[in-house]
Amino acid sequence: MSKGNREVPRVVVVGGGAGGLELATRLGRTLGKRNQARITLVDANLTHIWKPLLHEVAAGTLDSHEDALNYLAQASRHHFRYQYGCMSGLDRNAGQIILDPLRDEEGGELVASRRVDYDLLIIAVGSISNNFGTPGAAEHCTYLDTAAQAERFQQRLVRAFLRAQIQAGPLEPGQLSVAIVGGGATGVELAAELRSAARKAVSYGLDRINPETDLKLTVIEAADRLLPALSPKLSRKTHASLDKLGVRVLTGSPVIEVTEQGVRIEAGEMIPAELRVWAAGIKAPDWLKDLDGLESARSGQLVVDQQLRTTRDPAILAMGDCAFLVPDGAERPLPPRAQTASQQARYLSRAVPLLLAGQQSPPFVYRDYGSLISLSEEWAVGRLMGGLFGTLMIEGILARTAYAMLYRKHLAAVHGIMRTLQISALQWMGRRARPRLKLH
Repeated sequence: MSKGNREVPRVVVVGGGAGGLELATRLGRTLGKRNQARITLVDANLTHIWKPLLHEVAAGTLDSHEDALNYLAQASRHHFRYQYGCMSGLDRNAGQIILDPLRDEEGGELVASRRVDYDLLIIAVGSISNNFGTPGAAEHCTYLDTAAQAERFQQRLVRAFLRAQIQAGPLEPGQLSVAIVGGGATGVELAAELRSAARKAVSYGLDRINPETDLKLTVIEAADRLLPALSPKLSRKTHASLDKLGVRVLTGSPVIEVTEQGVRIEAGEMIPAELRVWAAGIKAPDWLKDLDGLESARSGQLVVDQQLRTTRDPAILAMGDCAFLVPDGAERPLPPRAQTASQQARYLSRAVPLLLAGQQSPPFVYRDYGSLISLSEEWAVGRLMGGLFGTLMIEGILARTAYAMLYRKHLAAVHGIMRTLQISALQWMGRRARPRLKLH
């Protein structure tokens, strides 16, 4: 599949999220190590944080600088190359992707726009939040699409805690209130984690704050129940758990406006909130739509066939949240979950060598292994599928352990089992030596 007289084909993976990083690592260990292909990973960040953990970064219960994976070090260990940059365009005729210029914090250009050659291109850039054009959402809400956004929210939360601790008068309306738009996994887990963070803050001396009543948490969902993409039973269990945590849940409540003072819902109620988070809906990055003639869905995702190849160019594949795939016989596209991206990474690690050899790969088959929702360090609820017991509802410490194992599984995919055991042991010791809440 290589062009010209080159002996080693160039495989470029754009996007170092869960799926893209796992794929680049797997291909590096096989094709890259044997010099059968040049594997390159392109990402706009220098480090990787597993996206399902971003709600913990936002709450301050996880320090992203301590737990982040460095792309350069990962590439060196696993026989692939890393390019620091953000893809913004594509030249299919030339077989090149176009990267935006790199700029410093003041906006000065560090590196000019570049082009990276490919023979096989795999786009794995994930998704971003979709505010559906809601007035004020872009200006007055925080999003949790990246570690940087989660860290900015954490800084605002710390300042809100400190301001409430030292001020002379009582809390003002909306002060220390958080409105979370979206009752999916991100919104639900963030609400629960924020309650835990407030309790930890009090234990560190911010004793003028009542973590149960001063931090007012509201989750606002347009659908008629939480977690509308998951089972009704899991939705009910999650709702009951949030009630016990003192989180106000508003379902069937589309948001019509966001201001600096709070969030207005369709029924007319204005919910005062010092901090506002948008966690409702996703879409592909805007630059993917009409990308050099590739077919895209309404949400901007690249339409792919059963082998994850884009419909108009078999040399370009897409995976994860940015790929639109309706499996044979299904009515709906695959869900935008970490397990989808991980399964596709494993599939493509076997399919890419076949494609480079000019052979047909079998179709991708997705298996739903269930869903888990984290509600604290010791509690989660979920539904497991497959195995000996079919569908099994679990909750409590057992579910929280299963949730933690998902992260360990991701670590094993990118580090190997032995290194994952070492990392897990170091993280366990480090978290007992460090404060349990980041307050800076």
